[in-house]
Amino acid sequence: MHVFVTGASGWIGSAVTAELLAAGHQVTGLARSSESEAAISAAGASAHRGSLDDLDSLRAGAQAADAVIHLGFKHDFSDMPGAWRTERAVVETFLDTLEGSDRPFLLASGVAGLTPGRAVTERDANPSHGPDSMRGGAENLALEHADRGVRSVSVRFAPTVHGEGDHGFVATLAGVARSTGVAGYVGDGSARWPAVHRLDAAHLVRLALEGAPAGTVVHAVAEEGIATRQIAEALGRGLDLPTRSIDPADVDGHFGWIGRFFALDIPASSALTRDLLGWEPARAGLLDDLAAGYYTAV
Repeated sequence: MHVFVTGASGWIGSAVTAELLAAGHQVTGLARSSESEAAISAAGASAHRGSLDDLDSLRAGAQAADAVIHLGFKHDFSDMPGAWRTERAVVETFLDTLEGSDRPFLLASGVAGLTPGRAVTERDANPSHGPDSMRGGAENLALEHADRGVRSVSVRFAPTVHGEGDHGFVATLAGVARSTGVAGYVGDGSARWPAVHRLDAAHLVRLALEGAPAGTVVHAVAEEGIATRQIAEALGRGLDLPTRSIDPADVDGHFGWIGRFFALDIPASSALTRDLLGWEPARAGLLDDLAAGYYTAV
C-alpha cells in the first residue's frame, strides 16, 4: 500500500515508517519543516510538505494514498483546547477525503484515564465526544465512520512508549529526579503505568493497517501496569539517588506538570488486540530499558 503518515519523523512515526518500508509498503510522510523533510527522505520515504494546520495539504496527501496513518499531534500544553480543536479538524478532513473508499484510516489515541483503577480494554468506550473534548473527540468521530466506507481503526498507545532515545514521560521523570536529588513516587507508589517498546508499537501499527477490521480499537500495550514505585526505584538506581514517597499534597511542587499524571493508576490490557492480530511484543520492557541506562546516562 501507499501510506500517508502524519508525524512520520517523530518518535513513534519514524519507527512506523521503518516498519512499513521493511514490509514493502510505500510511505509518504507529512513534513512541516526542512528538518522533517530531510529525516523522512533519509529513512527512504517520500516527504509531503505541509502541517496539521494546513488542511489542504492533508487532503492532498490522503487523496494520493491507499491509506492514512495519523500519528501527529500539536503538543501545545499552553493551549490544549486549541490543540484538541486542531485534532478534530484534521480528522474531519481525513474522514471526508476517505469516505466511501473503504481505505484504512489509523488514528493515534491513548489508554490513559479511560477507566482509572481498572485495566482498560479495547471494549471500553472513549468518553470524549465533540471538538472541545479531550483530543477533540477524534477517536469516536473516526470509529463512527466505520459504516461510511472508511476502515477506521483507533490505535490506543500506552502513555510510555519507551526505548533508546525516548524524550517522553520517563525522561521527564528522570529530569525531575536530577533536579530534586530524589527519585520520587506518589503516595505508596502502587499506581500502575502501562508501557510498550517503540518497535513493538510500530509492529502493531503495521498489523492493524494490514488486517484490523473497520471500527476496531487496538491497544499498543506490552506491559499492563508497572508500579510507579518500581519506576522510581529504577531511576534511583540509575542516577544513584535515594528513592522516596512524595505526599500527594506536594505532587505539583515536586514533580511539576507531570506529577498528577504520574499519580494516576491507569493499567491497560491488550489481550483482545493480541488475539485479533497475533501481535506478540518481543522487545525489552520498561524496567529493562531503565536498567540499560537509556534514561539515566549523562
